[in-house]
Amino acid sequence: MSNTKHVAPEVVKRYVRDIKSADAWSMFKIMADFVKGFDELGELGPAVTVFGSARLTEESKYYKMATELSSKLAAKKFNVLTGGGPGIMEAANRGAYEKGGVESIGLNIDLPFEQKLNPYTTKEQTFDYFFSRKVMLVKYSLAYVIFPGGFGTLDELFEALTLVQTRKVEGVRLFLVGKDFYDPLIDFIDECLISHGMIDASDVDLITISDDLDFIVDEIEKSLEVQLEGLKEGGLVDTKHYKMLSKFFEERYINEGKDS
Repeated sequence: MSNTKHVAPEVVKRYVRDIKSADAWSMFKIMADFVKGFDELGELGPAVTVFGSARLTEESKYYKMATELSSKLAAKKFNVLTGGGPGIMEAANRGAYEKGGVESIGLNIDLPFEQKLNPYTTKEQTFDYFFSRKVMLVKYSLAYVIFPGGFGTLDELFEALTLVQTRKVEGVRLFLVGKDFYDPLIDFIDECLISHGMIDASDVDLITISDDLDFIVDEIEKSLEVQLEGLKEGGLVDTKHYKMLSKFFEERYINEGKDS
């Protein structure tokens, strides 16, 4: 049942007007979303984005797994990005926040219902538009980890997957946590999309399903060098993002007593 019935009609109407409006002034709000995102995240360094349902509670096994995963990522000095809301987003921010030593970032969305910023962030921003927020969630991440969720989570999953498939992002890993939850979706992809020629069979290899959190962290670590090479080949060595990742990579090797 929709939560909009609990929201004042004038509030809902304001959101509808904002989306439907042809007012050129909306362009300035869109630009503002991107500018504040680039300014805040351009020097972030290594980060992992965690997606998942806003409706899961602390009692959920997936909430607990998201908290544990982000704590493990923080121990490896990876920053954690989420949509800033409750549920899995809160869990992921919480693990990083309580572990400390990294940024726990919440990129919230201004909605008339459901979405409220969770209290476990070290940095936060609120966006007016889903699409600009989504760009920021994927632009600076080494990997996308997607826990069970509803329409919004599935939208984020398939958009991230499309970016990887079309090589709009290079070397970024995509993990699904919740094998029992996602197995039917993989069956649908195999039985419908591949069998009808909608995608190549090899496209499924872009998805890694695992409930082994240590494995996911290890695989994300391994992907860092690949992503640096991709950025270098793309002529992006002068960007803040490349420099931050390169510095992190070199320091990690020095700390481990290896040649960079």
